[in-house]
Amino acid sequence: MTTPLHQALIRYLGEERVLHHPGDCWPYGYDNSRQHAPPDAVVFPTHRDHVLTVTRLCNEMRIPLIARGRGTGTTGATVPITGGVVMSFERMNRVIQLDPDNRVMVVEPGVTNQEVQEAARGTGFFWPPDPTSAAFCTVGGNLAYNSAGPRAVKYGTPRENTLGLRAVTGGGDDLKTGVYTTKGVVGYDLTRLLIGSEGTLAIITEATLKLTPAPETIQTLQAVYATVDDATRAVTRIMTQPVIPCALEFMDKSAIDMIRNYSPARLPEKAGALLMIEVDGLTNGIEQSVARVSEAVRGEGLLELRQARTKEEADALWTTRKALSPALRHVAPKKINEDVVVPIGAMPEFIAQTNALGLRHDIAIVNFGHAGNGNIHVNLLVDPFKPGALEAAHRCLDEIFTLVLKLGGTLSGEHGVGLEKRDFIAREITPATLEMMRRIKAQFDPNGILNPGKLLPLKPA
Repeated sequence: MTTPLHQALIRYLGEERVLHHPGDCWPYGYDNSRQHAPPDAVVFPTHRDHVLTVTRLCNEMRIPLIARGRGTGTTGATVPITGGVVMSFERMNRVIQLDPDNRVMVVEPGVTNQEVQEAARGTGFFWPPDPTSAAFCTVGGNLAYNSAGPRAVKYGTPRENTLGLRAVTGGGDDLKTGVYTTKGVVGYDLTRLLIGSEGTLAIITEATLKLTPAPETIQTLQAVYATVDDATRAVTRIMTQPVIPCALEFMDKSAIDMIRNYSPARLPEKAGALLMIEVDGLTNGIEQSVARVSEAVRGEGLLELRQARTKEEADALWTTRKALSPALRHVAPKKINEDVVVPIGAMPEFIAQTNALGLRHDIAIVNFGHAGNGNIHVNLLVDPFKPGALEAAHRCLDEIFTLVLKLGGTLSGEHGVGLEKRDFIAREITPATLEMMRRIKAQFDPNGILNPGKLLPLKPA
C-alpha cells in the first residue's frame, strides 16, 4: 500500500527511481556500524533536479531525508533512525569533467573513490584522499565525513583537495560554493563547512576536486622497533625533517602478535611496534629522500629496517599491514573500531594507558593507524555473546575518549561522529560553540529534515 509520500515521490521521479515496499527498503537502513533502522522510502536521483525536487518535497512535508553513498561509514551516520527518505546516490555517479590543464575534476557524489583515481591516473594525476574502502566508498561519502586515509600525512584531507561544491540545503536552496581555481578568497568558505558535516547541512550534488600530479616513483620502508616509545620517537624525528613521507603507518605489539599467524612476513620476536613508510617523488632524487627518512628512522630501539627494491618486495612488506584487518575480523568479528587523534608526542602514553584500560575491563585492544598525524584506530576485541562484555567495552571506550581529550586530542580523525560518538561530542566542544553550530544548522536546514539525530548532541528534553 502506497502512502501520500510514496505517491508524490513516484509522481516526481518515476517508479523506477523509488523503493517503498518495506522489504526493498530494508537494506538501506544499514551502514558499516551494524546499526539499523528501516526507511519509509528510498530514492535514486540521477540529476540535481531530482535532489532539489525530493528535498523540497520532504521539507514541505517535514519528512526526514538522509543522503547515502555506499554505506561504508562506521558511525551510523546514514542510518535513518527516525524513518523518512534515504536518498541513495549510487546512480548519480558520473565524472562530469576532467581538466588536467587546470588540475581539476568535476564529479557527481555517487562516483567511487577508485573510479576517480582511475580517471585521474590516465592523465598523470591523482586525488589524494585514499580511505581503506576506496574501491567501494563514494566521493560524496568521503566529503561528508572528510575521510582521508594514509596519504593525508603529506597531501591533506578532502577539505584541502576540494575547490568547490554544488549542494542543496534542507530548505531546498541550490548552493554553489568555492571556486574552479586553486586560489580564491571571495565570501565565506562554505565549501570547507559542508565537508565533514555528515549531510546535516546540505546534500552535495557535485564536487570540483583538486588533482595532484602523480609522483614518478614510490619507495617503501618497513621499520621494526623494540617498544612503542622507540617507534613514536622515530615518528617525531621523521615528521620534523624536510622530506615528508606520503604514508606513515603504525602498528602496536598487539597488532604485530595478532598477524603472525596470518601473514608470511617474518618479524623479529621482540618486535614491540612497526612503522610502514612510503616516500614518493622524482626518480632522480628519490634515493636522497629515502636516505633522509632512513636517517630519521634509525635510533634507539630499532630492530630492523628494510627497504623494498621492487614492486614485489614492496607488496611483500605491505602484506604485514594488510593481514591485520582479516586477522581482526577472524578473531573478533563484532569488534568495536574507533578512530581518535592524539598529538604525536602523546602516542606512547595513549597506547600504554589504553592497554591498561583494556586489562582493567578485560578487553583485548589492538592499536594501529596513521602515525604521521596521530590518527589511531583503537580496536576493542569484544565478544558480544559473553555476559557483560559489551557493557564493559562501552565503559572502557568511555574512558578512552576521556583519555584522548586529556592528552589534547580529538574524538575522530576520519570516521566522523554519526550516532556512535554523538553523545560524547559535548566533552570536546564548548556549549557556546555547540550552540553556534545549532544556529548554523537552522540556517541551512530550518525544519531539521536533514539527517536528524546525527553529529550534534541531542538537547535535554
